[in-house]
Amino acid sequence: MMTETVKLADAGEVVVDLVRTVNANRQYLSEVDGAIGDGDHGINMSKGFTQCGEHMAARGAMPSLPVALGDLSTALMEGIGGSMGPLYGTFFLGMSDAFADHIELDKALFYRALTDGIASVQEIGEAKVGDKTLIDTLVPARIAYESALKADKSFRECLNAMVAAAEAGMNSTRDLRARVGRAARLGDRSIGVLDAGACSCFLILHSMGESITRLLNSATSASGGVAVSVQTD
Repeated sequence: MMTETVKLADAGEVVVDLVRTVNANRQYLSEVDGAIGDGDHGINMSKGFTQCGEHMAARGAMPSLPVALGDLSTALMEGIGGSMGPLYGTFFLGMSDAFADHIELDKALFYRALTDGIASVQEIGEAKVGDKTLIDTLVPARIAYESALKADKSFRECLNAMVAAAEAGMNSTRDLRARVGRAARLGDRSIGVLDAGACSCFLILHSMGESITRLLNSATSASGGVAVSVQTD
């Protein structure tokens, strides 16, 4: 039988994987940002995520997922200038708070955390779907996850739906005109390139989907079930 839960105490590696993912894509994110922005999105993201990784390493033991997400939130809010630090910081803080006081992560709790994280972002930002921002990745991802959840799909299938919608949302920003932030000053010249925030957001959701799926499969193997590999890219 396939395991549908992960112990939050054993899931801190999800954030370790996020640090690796962002650092591995530092140059790519800066190149995307350079098309209509300052070209420093990858540099800034890598700085904040690296600070988180260093703080986690200094703990000496892997923290739980809620604690690790709290570390990440603090690192991003304190280590990244501009709007992205607060936006991503509040996103991860919203997720961390949703996980607090829970022992296991299941598909319903992940949906709550994703929803709370996005709501936190929307509370401090003015962007809507169609404005060419990370919201164009986040909101479709949440909607797809919710649809899969309501259809009683497995946790893995819900994650796959989230990642697929996140990728489609990211790609949709190529044809959008920027309506908020510095890129909005470019008007129609912002059309034809991806939004860097939407790209980093996809990488984050993709990494989380892969990491949680791996943990689910490991838990299944440990319990004597048959693990099934789930494609998330």
